Amino acid sequence: MEKKRGSFTNKLGFVLAAAGSAVGLGNLWRFPYLAAKHGGGIFLLVYLIIAVTFGFALMITEIALGRKTRLSAIGAYDALDKRFKFMGYLSSAVPFIITPYYCVIGGWVLKYLVVFLTNNVSSAAADGYFENYIAQPAAPVIFFLIYVLIGCVVVMLGVEGGIEKASRIMMPVLVIISIVVSVFSIMQPGAWEGVKYYLLPDFSRFSATTVLAAMGQLFYSMSLAMGIMITYGSYMKKENHLEQSVRQIEIFDTGIAFMAGLMIIPAVFAFSGGSEEALGKGPGLMFVTLPKVFENMKFGTVIGAVFFLLVLFAALTSSISLTETLVSIVRDRLGWGRKKASAVILVFLCVVGIPVSLGFGIWDFIAPMGMSLLDFCDFVSNSVMMPIVAIISCLFVGFVIKPKAIIDEVEVNGPFKMKKFYTIIIKYIAPVCLVAILIFAIMEAMGMITV
Repeated sequence: MEKKRGSFTNKLGFVLAAAGSAVGLGNLWRFPYLAAKHGGGIFLLVYLIIAVTFGFALMITEIALGRKTRLSAIGAYDALDKRFKFMGYLSSAVPFIITPYYCVIGGWVLKYLVVFLTNNVSSAAADGYFENYIAQPAAPVIFFLIYVLIGCVVVMLGVEGGIEKASRIMMPVLVIISIVVSVFSIMQPGAWEGVKYYLLPDFSRFSATTVLAAMGQLFYSMSLAMGIMITYGSYMKKENHLEQSVRQIEIFDTGIAFMAGLMIIPAVFAFSGGSEEALGKGPGLMFVTLPKVFENMKFGTVIGAVFFLLVLFAALTSSISLTETLVSIVRDRLGWGRKKASAVILVFLCVVGIPVSLGFGIWDFIAPMGMSLLDFCDFVSNSVMMPIVAIISCLFVGFVIKPKAIIDEVEVNGPFKMKKFYTIIIKYIAPVCLVAILIFAIMEAMGMITV
């Protein structure tokens, strides 16, 4: 292994890379359909409150653990308390489950970009197009392999030469495209009703389900409880102000999620009248509903192409961070060089991701708990393992190494203004909320409640 651990060149490089990790399909795919389904403005308000409190505490904890130990998740927990070494393995298992199926979805995004670039929007808007496409044995796998190769090449180039450079290009472009598409969306006739639905909270639609759905979204949006932020923290220089960096990452992440809702929900209102059927499409909102919207929109082919380019950039920044986490784990545990570890992870992603892709077609008979392979992996990682990792992390910091260990790391280069608030969140509020998320997810999987 290289004697010197890679690092980001400066604070901006770290913030853009970490924000790129946080900004992904969770923001541009999952956030809009959850907001549409759970009352628009009230969901947005609840999510914003949770992000600046609960999300802030978890993110600053993970980044501080990484910077303090200069190790990825397994080594970090082991270095701080050998009894909690299992936590490193548990959190490291999450990206090994998530990354292959995330890349399958990334391949779908790449396919849709090609469809719009080749002016085949009418095909994508046809009923059953998406379902028929993902059931094919060859095309989805090919796009998946191209997508995986792009991410692995960036990771192979290293922290400074690959991840940071890619983030410095993709993140500003992503922000610009978000603003352009959002402005175009809200200018469509009839879109203003969607803007009001999305921005004005309707407190009559507030419920425990809204809160729990928003809390669950936090993991998707902020790359928490999967070792990513610990890994990126290990590359962060001591002179970079940690609290300020986390706030800036949150602004990037939440801002892009907000813009995604502003891109999608008003457009759906403009071209469907805000029908319950259109708003309730759930995961299919991006791949099923939006192509129909773009087909009926003036300059829809161009806007659709730009939109899917935006989604592709967001997906890539996150899958790059997931892949980097896997490579970092392998390097830290086996002492391999970056290129060798990256090549092995590339093979791993292909071996696991291909069956996940085929799970919608010729292998659809494999349905654990009645779910497709992708949905099952998503449930295990995001709904079960990530809350468990986060619960134990809070207890570990709150009652084993004590919040002072994190506070001291944050205060290496300045006062931690939120330290009292942080202590209360990490010791008492976060564990209770996380237990609620876990129970909620299990009840949903068992059919006891519907989100």
